[in-house]
Formats: sequence, structure tokens, C-alpha cells
Amino acid sequence: MTVNLHSEGGVTTLTFSAPPVNLYSLEFHDEFDAALDRVEAEPPRVLVVRAGGKLVSGGVDVAQFHARTTKAATRELYDRMIELPERFAALDVPTIFVAHGLTLTWAFEVALACDVLLASEKAKFGLVERVIGLTPTMGGTQRLAGRAGVARAKEFVFTGAPFDAATLERWNVVNRVFAPDELDAGVAAFAADLASGPTRAFGAAKQILREFEASGVPGSIARTTEIAAELFDTEDLQHGMASFLADGPGNATFVGR
Repeated sequence: MTVNLHSEGGVTTLTFSAPPVNLYSLEFHDEFDAALDRVEAEPPRVLVVRAGGKLVSGGVDVAQFHARTTKAATRELYDRMIELPERFAALDVPTIFVAHGLTLTWAFEVALACDVLLASEKAKFGLVERVIGLTPTMGGTQRLAGRAGVARAKEFVFTGAPFDAATLERWNVVNRVFAPDELDAGVAAFAADLASGPTRAFGAAKQILREFEASGVPGSIARTTEIAAELFDTEDLQHGMASFLADGPGNATFVGR
């Protein structure tokens, strides 16, 4: 199992692989942690997350659940698992999850913790924990409700059925759907556009939206000016304003600082 990073043009691509079907395990999680430590130490302007192999993931290694013999040990496992999507959600740079095929359980929960979900027409998604008598443990239920509404989240979790990318785009869960042979080019263009933007301003937008998720419009409004004012010292804001006044909109070149 591997979690590799490749950086080019301000875009870092994190590719995970645990053949044959990319099952979650604690050992795999350790590989993610090592890669995310590197991402946090040297943040890119955009992080793209994708899987190697025919599937994004077939789910989790159920044997690791079944090996727990007490409720306390089970809770400890769940507490560890939920750390993975939380680390992606906490990043202050734009994050893009790419789904090229079947994306079940933990991988879909990580996808929902990323900012943007881009998918192939062939992709399908599921939270299928019902098959072992469990409910999703990595925040996917809540994050799905945040995108699609509570009723849709209940339908998704209760049925445990796979849903196609077109349906989830209609539900506002998937951002964009591409033909399979256009997915890579579409992801590259989307990521390059974000990488050329004001990275620190994007991070500020993420902070404001976290406040919104936690405390609604009033709570986020209370923090907005404080968060936005912190951008005063950034090169991108000072250059962007000067460029706008001198050359009009759309001519600034941002450096991500």
C-alpha cells in the first residue's frame, strides 16, 4: 500500500493505492498521515486526491472491525478513523477529490471532506455500512447532509445503495461530471485554474465557510471581517488591488503568498 505525492505547477497530487481494491486499514491510514505531514509542512496551492487501480475503493477491511472485542476498543478504532477526513477538511488550500470508479465508505467520506468532488460518468458512490449493521463512522453522513440535505442523507445511508455521479451532481454532492476519457484533462484544467488564484484568499473563504457550518450565518458574519482583514499583508491582495487600478480586472498574477 502506498500514498504518493507528485507536485507540478503549484498542484500536488496525492495518489493512494492498496491493491486490489484500496480497502481502508490502520496501516493504510498511517501512510496517509505520513503524506499529509508533508503536505502540511509545505502546503501546495492546490491538493488533488485520487486513487490508483480500477476502483477508488471497495470499502474497509472488515476484519479490523471484527477484531475489536470490546466497545471501548471499537470506539478507539472509530476515533482513529475519523481523523483521516478531518485532516483533509482542515487544510487551508483548495482540495479536489477525483472519483474515476466505485467509491465506497471511507473513500467517499474523505471525498466529502474535500472542497470539490470531480467524477467520471462511470463513478458510483455508496455508504454501505448497513451490510454489517453499522452506520458511517467518518463524518460522511453529516457532510452528505450538508451538501444534499438531511432527507437525501437518510436515503443514502438507509438504503446503502450505490448512486451514480449524475444523480449526486443533481443533489449538489458532486461538483462536475466528466466523460471517462475527459476526466484527467478536466481535473488538470480545474486544478490549474485554482493554482493560479489567490491561495491565501481561498483559505480565508474556507475559514468563513467552516464558521458557517459550525454556527450558521450569524456566527460566520461575526468572524468575516477579522478573517478577511488578515489578508491585508498578503502579496496577492496588495498586488491584486494595484493591478486592478492600473490595468483593470483579470490581469493580476498571483503567487499564493
